[in-house]
Amino acid sequence: MRDIVESARQQVLNQGVGFDERQVLDCLTLPDQRLPELLEVAHQVRRRWCGDGVEVEGIISMRTGGCPEDCHFCSQSGLFATPVRAARLDIDSLVSAARATRATGATEFCIVAAVRGPDARLLEQVREGIAAIRADGNDIQIACSLGILTLADVQQLTAMGVHRYNHNLETAKSHFGAVVTTHTWAERVATLELVRAAGMQVCCGGILGMGETLEQRAEFAAQLAALDPHEVPLNFLDPRPGTPFAELPPLPAKDALRAIAAFRLAMPRTILRYAGGRELTLGDLGTRDGLLGGINAVIVGNYLTTLGREPSADLALLDELRMPIKGLSASL
Repeated sequence: MRDIVESARQQVLNQGVGFDERQVLDCLTLPDQRLPELLEVAHQVRRRWCGDGVEVEGIISMRTGGCPEDCHFCSQSGLFATPVRAARLDIDSLVSAARATRATGATEFCIVAAVRGPDARLLEQVREGIAAIRADGNDIQIACSLGILTLADVQQLTAMGVHRYNHNLETAKSHFGAVVTTHTWAERVATLELVRAAGMQVCCGGILGMGETLEQRAEFAAQLAALDPHEVPLNFLDPRPGTPFAELPPLPAKDALRAIAAFRLAMPRTILRYAGGRELTLGDLGTRDGLLGGINAVIVGNYLTTLGREPSADLALLDELRMPIKGLSASL
């Protein structure tokens, strides 16, 4: 049987053919002493099939807290006794956040709302917000993450010029019921199919460290690869007080790095984005290792309800590693 790192070189690096579920599991169970080899080949795969550029994104919550869903990791659920309180962002604050994000060199700005799906009022607020961002002279790409969509919702977002839609599957299908009970995996997939059919880019990832087995982590990578999203944000659980997952331990850094490499090898051409929880799970050194192990996009600044690294720290690290920020024209 061929060694899994050698298989990565021959199959993924040389041929561009992603790993299957069994091969991903082999990566996830690779001994610690071989992790540097795995990260190195994943970085080579990223450079060959995605190039050197790194896509930078900022996110903002337009509607925070009070969500009716029971996603067990999320402090914005109205069903859990968490410190997060319901709040809405006004249009001027949204424009200011988009302007600050563009000033970092970012090419992507994602508007997020903690809802099951958008109602007419929220869609109108998004429409007004996008119009105000454009009136401010800001050419940044606009993405949205507003929960489960109908065909009419998708058509409205497309008409607004939203070019990418985020709707995470969160975890493997076999583990989903242990994470969410108020809606189904199939409902999430249906939204992604509508988004793709409308011509918007599909952004779909999840959170690692929510009690899934390594087999389920490999299953999740394979399911994402089959979906073939344009972008996969990789989050690592940051246990939030008051949620059902509050007592889960953070994912060990080496397990997180193995997963980064494995997901890159499963999806050699996909944008693989650092997202929430990396500061807790990886710290500064691990953040560097992940960028040299398959990551080619980052969210800068804070997340929805947790603090991130200072944008200047991430941008300085990219400069040190000689990883250029993708220009706006390159992502159109």
